[in-house]
Amino acid sequence: MSNPISRRGFIRQLNCAAVGSSAMLNTLLNLKLANSVAGQGGPLDNSKALVCIFLSGGMDSFNVLVPWEPSAYDTYSVTRGAFGTDGGLALDRNALRQLSAPSANYGLHPACANLQAMANGTGAFAGKRRLAFVSNVGTLVQPVTKAEFTAWENGQNAALPVPKALFSHSDQIEQWQTAVPQGMAQLSGWAGRCADILHSYYNTGANSMSISLGGNNVFQVGNSTHQFVVTPAGALSFEGDTGGVTNNPLQFKNAALRNTLDQHYTNLLTEGFAQLTKQSDAAQRLFQTQFDSANAQLGGAVDALFPAANYLATTLKAVVKTIKIRNQLGLKRQTFFVQYGGWDHHGELLNTQAGMLATLDTALGAYQQALEMLGLQNDVVSFTASDFSRTLRSNGRGTDHAWGANAMVLGGKVDGGKIFGTYPNLALDGPDDVGRGGRLLPSTSADAYFAELLRWFGVSTGNLSYVLPNIANFPTPLGFVLP
Repeated sequence: MSNPISRRGFIRQLNCAAVGSSAMLNTLLNLKLANSVAGQGGPLDNSKALVCIFLSGGMDSFNVLVPWEPSAYDTYSVTRGAFGTDGGLALDRNALRQLSAPSANYGLHPACANLQAMANGTGAFAGKRRLAFVSNVGTLVQPVTKAEFTAWENGQNAALPVPKALFSHSDQIEQWQTAVPQGMAQLSGWAGRCADILHSYYNTGANSMSISLGGNNVFQVGNSTHQFVVTPAGALSFEGDTGGVTNNPLQFKNAALRNTLDQHYTNLLTEGFAQLTKQSDAAQRLFQTQFDSANAQLGGAVDALFPAANYLATTLKAVVKTIKIRNQLGLKRQTFFVQYGGWDHHGELLNTQAGMLATLDTALGAYQQALEMLGLQNDVVSFTASDFSRTLRSNGRGTDHAWGANAMVLGGKVDGGKIFGTYPNLALDGPDDVGRGGRLLPSTSADAYFAELLRWFGVSTGNLSYVLPNIANFPTPLGFVLP
């Protein structure tokens, strides 16, 4: 899997990084909000990172976390289509990877050996339960019952606050990243608004704490914060491999570009663009220096965990390196955005998802093992998100867009081996199905999911509503992160 960046896209990402650096000069908002953070009395020397692994396309997560208990499995099998039947999407119960107590009534997809080991505390994670699940989570403005939603769909309750454009990829991706499913006039993401509050209090470096290895995103854009975009190989800058040849055309091109940026222009827009790009280039070069330094090296044993052919694993390896050099970057708080797309399985769900889950399982297993070996496991909480889950009923070869989904949380501070929230009833037209082929009404809001992560990360109760405007509608903590 490749991640090509066009010149236009490169300039756009470079300038997004520059805006993030420039925005750090404006700390008025941060200083105003920092008093609430400081009021918590939290130590300044504790470093933490939040890592979002966005599975874009809408992962069919009810074939990842599957009922194992016989009667619940039978309901799942009837709804999804029995294993081995034409168009059937149910997995063979005997092939599932069973979770241990207290989650022994559930199993994982056969491709998820590392996830099973992390949840059960076995194998490479012996005695260390590092993985928990949050079940039936989705975008909500406020709690909604099936009866209320059905009335809304029938035009009988138009005032009911329901997320905009449900079942739309672009809208639901945006809503998972903004945490404002009713819509925003000016987009900002919940990690970006978190950075508005925490960056100036915890961090001293010139780089943004919002680091993206998945290109530009809304998730990390705040009101005074933008993301800093990098690649698995490091920075985005006017550099490149010259193949060891002096006077290579690439060298001439880069020199010409930098010469252009060094000029001063009478046109204010041109001057501003040049200075912004120059500032970004300098920040990227500084990042690359640290990324290539001895401090960033993981060691042969850790390097060997990450298969070179697995692009997601390579990307997560870069996350580990960037966390390792957090002190050199002056960042005691970091957020990361990683994207692994292709989960829109309207056809060939079983075969395609099995291959993608194997890639995901290998990458997450290597990543968490690396954090353990480097002693970083308690400083990092990683979590998955996706547009939505998918219909329980087969469309003949695959599944269509739905709503409530299962998510995963990893880390040393995660209360692993457990399922948080409420696993839904998978019966078609059952109490959790709002129709159209088995679309599940979320029983846990995305806000409650995010709030748990943010509290661990250092956002005070007083500032939580700035980051999550709807959180007052979902006050109950889920409890998947340990103190």
